Amino acid sequence: MSHQMDEPRFEEFGPLLIAGMGETYTDETSSGIPALWQRFVPHIGHIDGQVGGITYGVLIPTGTAGRFEYVCGVEVSDAAELPTGLTSHQLGKQKYAVFEHSGYLSTLRETWRLIYSKWLPTAGVRVAKAARLEIYSASFNRNKPGGLAIWIPIAD
Repeated sequence: MSHQMDEPRFEEFGPLLIAGMGETYTDETSSGIPALWQRFVPHIGHIDGQVGGITYGVLIPTGTAGRFEYVCGVEVSDAAELPTGLTSHQLGKQKYAVFEHSGYLSTLRETWRLIYSKWLPTAGVRVAKAARLEIYSASFNRNKPGGLAIWIPIAD
């Protein structure tokens, strides 16, 4: 079965304060991200100042080729008193190309691959040096398709 991807929509988003749990990865070690989510999920809904039920996967370029920080998080109104083990990240206002992922979570990596191998080379845009986002709706269910989107920062 071939993986399909719709054209993105473009949106400005942010600023946003994220509280979460993060680690540094490479493409080769990114298979550890689901374990990071498993450690973070028990905190959802129990973080002081949490705003709404949306969860975020935030990919932050580190400046070292092939390395990025991945943060599982939620939006918070204030990060002054976070539980031990959680950190905060302030994301600025940014223009994004938004790709809805209509498949199961297990095929998310394929959507990322298509964005970078098929869409970006022909889109006439440049990726900004800003966080890339996976946004999981409040109704997201890992056992059902859809409910999440990949947000790619676009340079002006």
